[in-house]
This record gives sequence, structure tokens and C-alpha cells, in this order.
Amino acid sequence: MTNPYEAAFEQSINDPDGFWAKAAEDCHWYKRWDKVLDDSNKPFYRWFTGGEINTCYNALDYHIDQGRGNQLALIYDSPVTDTIKKYTYNELRDEVAAFAGVLKAQGVEKGDRVLIYMPMIAEAAIAMLACARIGAVHSVVFGGFAAKELATRINDAKPKVIVSASCGIEVKKVIAYKPLLDAAIDMSDSKPDSCVIFQRPMEKAPMIDGRDVDWEAAMAGATPADCVPVAATDPLYILYTSGTTGQPKGVVRDNGGHVVALKWSMKNIYNVDTGDVYWAASDVGWVVGHSYIVYGPLFKGCTTILFEGKPVGTPDAGVFWRVIADHKVRAMFTAPTAFRAIKREDPNAELMKQYDLSNFKALYLAGERLDPNTLHWAEEALKVPVVDHWWQTETGWAICANCLGLHEFPVKEGSPTKPAPGWNLQAVDADNKQVAPGEIGALVVKLPLPPGTLPTLWQNDDRYVESYLEEFPGYYKTADAGFIDAEGYAFVMSRTDDIINVAGHRLSTGAMEEVLSDHPDVAECAVLGVDDSLKGQVPVGFVVLKAGVTKAEDEIIQETIQMVRERIGPVAAFKTATVVKRLPKTRSGKILRGTIQKIADNKDYNVPATIDDPTILGEMEAALKGIGYAGARKA
Repeated sequence: MTNPYEAAFEQSINDPDGFWAKAAEDCHWYKRWDKVLDDSNKPFYRWFTGGEINTCYNALDYHIDQGRGNQLALIYDSPVTDTIKKYTYNELRDEVAAFAGVLKAQGVEKGDRVLIYMPMIAEAAIAMLACARIGAVHSVVFGGFAAKELATRINDAKPKVIVSASCGIEVKKVIAYKPLLDAAIDMSDSKPDSCVIFQRPMEKAPMIDGRDVDWEAAMAGATPADCVPVAATDPLYILYTSGTTGQPKGVVRDNGGHVVALKWSMKNIYNVDTGDVYWAASDVGWVVGHSYIVYGPLFKGCTTILFEGKPVGTPDAGVFWRVIADHKVRAMFTAPTAFRAIKREDPNAELMKQYDLSNFKALYLAGERLDPNTLHWAEEALKVPVVDHWWQTETGWAICANCLGLHEFPVKEGSPTKPAPGWNLQAVDADNKQVAPGEIGALVVKLPLPPGTLPTLWQNDDRYVESYLEEFPGYYKTADAGFIDAEGYAFVMSRTDDIINVAGHRLSTGAMEEVLSDHPDVAECAVLGVDDSLKGQVPVGFVVLKAGVTKAEDEIIQETIQMVRERIGPVAAFKTATVVKRLPKTRSGKILRGTIQKIADNKDYNVPATIDDPTILGEMEAALKGIGYAGARKA
């Protein structure tokens, strides 16, 4: 007898039209679709063509129409400012409609872009939903990202308006956003017509006359705006992800498929219902914040939590338990890094004992590899299912998960369980042939991708095809390697490109190498991700100096670290680099990054047959030991 997961998976692959049409019936449409899956322009598949929908209406107004306007929609919980603020669906809808009116007053219309550069405050979610309300396309950039990174995104998206705040708060440190924003606009060829700035009490931003608009003053005089119907295939947002060329890729999300897939995922994957409290401890600047702080929970009629704090230090390693107990959280989603930090500070979970976690039913972890120690520690401490699931900025929701709302499978450590319905995941070799169960291959998804995934990259169809579809024709390339075992469990092993995963943030080592090679004394360099017990991976840099450089090596290293901080931002966590005489390469000149990585992580390696000079590996080992890797004790 098949279980509900198997029945759902089977139908989603063999009858995607029937499967997703049924899910779509659960959403509000102004006009029903003409076609569920439109494959008339392969490989550019589209979902629900001909349909008209509004994302904000599905997130807010729909629930008010169902008589749930007084239910809590959003809880803003900020231990860094000692604030808890709660919004019912009615209250949140009114704030969003007013801010949508502010945007309209600034000339924003359907299809215009609005860039949002905000900390983790309720106004960030309000700004996103306000864009969706009037059919504008939002592009959220992680608050505090360096000015240069912000400028590249402004140039690509060409926003009519930028929404920002005076500052963000990192534990106890106030980070002024306005100087970063002003510098980014100065660097950009594309200039916004205006900037709406939310002034926070801890930092007053200087305003530029004629361009900058005060959030509160504008809200006080705003005319609320109604929802604007948009085509299901119209873009809802652009979210930039690290590109291997250093030029970020603007992942596009549509309106129709996104509402359908995310609403479906709340019950079927996360096992939460209307009225339940759901918490994704992430940031609105990342895909998790888009999908599961702002949109998914509200589509389902849940209460969502927007948390401005850290797993430790705001004030201690018990803050997650306090939030779960205070707000009666049923399911939580965060990155394994957060739990590693808590485990390090409070190894016996003593702080958990102070809180009533009786409403808590499941923990979901994603964003990086979940190591077995952290998995078992969380299982033993919480006594609830701990679900590792795997997805990407591009996919918008889980490729693989233990779909608790359908069927709970036994956990296998190292595996995000099985492909979610809609995802025809396969492991293939270089010739695009499926490999045997248990054999490592490239993890790819047979097209079409399910609803809610990326239809293309912003104004760059060619790069979309080249980045994701070209290497394995007929498939989407995840750029992860791994295998599928005989029972259908997927195991994700490693990236197949230069993206590393630092505390759940995907970062390009290639982009960091570009920064290092700009230093006047650096001849060549390599950056790679090495294992880190807290963050999963951290970048380590190796630089070869130009001949005749007399400057102290320590000084050069400090300058390169500062350059990465300025150009990519503190999020890169680039703190360690060392000078080496030369880098190990193949005879064709390719740097042997994988081998260096194995030496750094103290793993067995074979000397590659193609290596130019094997003696360099000994030099690399000595250099790595000097900075605490390759078996040397880390300070």
C-alpha cells in the first residue's frame, strides 16, 4: 500500500497538471488559468499561464475575507532592542496598504522595481508585501551588504525607489546603513527617483533634500492602495545570488506558481495549519526570509515570527527557547550553524529547561550540510523530529525533505530524505546518464521544474540557460554532487562549482579571489572553503606575492582581509589568509583547489596525476599548519 507521500510524489511527476491544479484551487485567483503547465516555449516553462492573481491579497486580504482578521499575522521579536510588536491580519494589511500608497505616491507602478535594503524589522516585510500589492517587483538586498555589492544590484535591477532604514543592529553594534546606501547610489549608473528611509531611534540618518523621504511622515499622509491583479507569470521579485563570475545572478520568482507552491508546502512539508505559529530564524535578505518569514506562512494563514537577534548573545544561548515558549511556536526553520553556536555555548541544553516547549513539534534545518553531531544533539535536547532539508535560492522551496505533513520517514544522517513532490531528482554522470543507486553523480532535476522555482534570470535568458540547463540537456543543474541510495534517499555531498557555504550564506570564492588579485602586491591567489566546526565552512586565502615586494607579509594579509570586508561585506567571514611561494597546479595551469582543501581539512588525498610539481604540496601543508589547519591545533 502506498503512503500519502508516495501517492503525491507519483501524481506530481506523472500528472503535474492535475496535481498542481488541485493545489491552485486552494488560492485566490481573479482569473483562472488557461493552462496549468505551459511548455510551448521550452526550456522556458511557465505555470498557470492566463491566470491573474495578487500575492499580497493571498497573504493578507484573503484571510480577512475568511473572517480571520483579528488573528495574529506577524510577531516582531527583537531582543537587540528589547521590543515585541504584534500585528493582526487587519493591522498588517492596513500598514501594507498604506505603504503601498507611499510607493504609488513616489511614482511606483506595476512592473517597476523597488530595492529594499533593510534590517530585520517589521517594516522590511511591510515593504515587500506593499510592492506585491501594487504589482511592483521587489529586490531585497541583505542589510549591511557592502556598497559595491549593493551598487551592482542597483545597476542590474534599476529600481525606481529604494527603501532603507537608518541602521541595523549586530548584537550590540549599530551599523549605519545610509552611508553605505549613499555610496552605492554614487557608484551606480542607475539612480533611483527617491529613497524612503525608516529612521530608527538608535541612529538618525542624514537625509538628502529632494531625494530622501521619511517613512513615518510619508505614512502619515498616505492614501491606502488596493491590490492590483497581475499575470501569474509576472515577476514578484528578483533575488540576487552569488554568481561564479562575481557578477550576481538575479533569480526571478513569478506570482502564480510561487503562491501555489509555497502555500502547498506549509502543510505538506512543514506540517503546519492555518492559525499555527511558524518561525523561520533567517533574514529577509535571503531566500528563506522571502519564502518562509514573509510569504509561505502568510499564504497559509499562520502567524509568522520576524526575529531580530542571534542564536547566542542576544542575550544568551536560550533565546531560541524563549521565543518558542513565548509565542507557542509549532515549527521552526533555521540553519545548522545556529544550533552549532547554541551547542557550543550550552552543551547540555541547560537553558532549555527554563522554558515550556510543549507546543513545539518539529525543527527544520537547511542552508548547509547538517553534521550528525548537531542532528543528534538537537534530537536529544528537543525530543521532536529534526528535519534536514535541501534547497537553493533558485528553487525557492525544498528539493528534498522529510515531508512530515504527508509521511514521516526514518531519518538517515547526512540525508535530506527524499525528493519533495514535484521534484524529479536524479544523479547522473558526465554523459547525462543516470548512475546506479549509491553511486556519486551530479544531482540534477528533470525538467520542468515545479511551480515556485525560477523561470529565468532577470533580463538574462541566455545566462539562465548557460548556468542551469546547458550542461545536462533536459535537466536543471543543482551544481551539487551526491547520490541517491536504493531506498530513494538523497545525499548531497559537495558543490561542483566555486560556491561555498558560510553559516548558511552562499558565497563565491571566485568573487573573493577577484578582490585579492586587485591588491597591488599580489601576483596570484586562491580562496577555498575549509571545514569549520561552527560555520560549516570558512574561506581561507592563499596569495603569491609579486617579485621584489618588500612590504611586510602580515601587513599585506591585513590589507587583503580589509579589501574583502569592504567589497563583499562582513558576511564573507574572510579572516584568514597566508602568503605562499607558489600554488599547486595541473600542467595546464589549473589550481588544485580540491587537493589544497583536503590538506587543510586533514583528509587523505592522492597526489593528482596531472600535478606540475608534487613538492609544492609539502609547502602548502607547512603554510596551512602555520595558520592552524592541516592537523595543527586551531587556536
